[in-house]
Amino acid sequence: MLHRALLIMLALLPGSMAEAQAPVRYVNPPGLTKPTGYTHVVVAADGRTVYIAGQVAFDSTGQVVGAGDFHAQAEKVFANLRLALASVGGSFSDVVKTTTLITDIKQVAALRELRARYFDQEHPPANTLIPVATLARADLLIEIEAVAVLPSPTATGAR
Repeated sequence: MLHRALLIMLALLPGSMAEAQAPVRYVNPPGLTKPTGYTHVVVAADGRTVYIAGQVAFDSTGQVVGAGDFHAQAEKVFANLRLALASVGGSFSDVVKTTTLITDIKQVAALRELRARYFDQEHPPANTLIPVATLARADLLIEIEAVAVLPSPTATGAR
């Protein structure tokens, strides 16, 4: 009996596992292309962990920006990541992990220069770089997905 009473008391403490969490949120921000079969941004039930689908050099209508130009495509990818992060009140400083896919390993130096403009060089996110033969479309040269952790839970998406 004492054991059961103790469990009930623990469950009622603030921050306990029994405390209700917000539902998982699925966000497709304006300005990003309409996704087919996936969601651009998913906020976990903790309200802090954010998963961003691989962003490519698509404009809002699904057209490739900078065909054949790695730098132009990478700039568009980072712009799309910024839109995705902002849609849940986040920024590049909240990114803790990225996975970067590139079709030309010779572009690594250019990629590093660009990343340095967007991420804190004292505390850059973890990253996995994967050279690939092709992406979802042959004219895409780079794709970046990200995981971010917001400083505090958000119920509405605004911080």
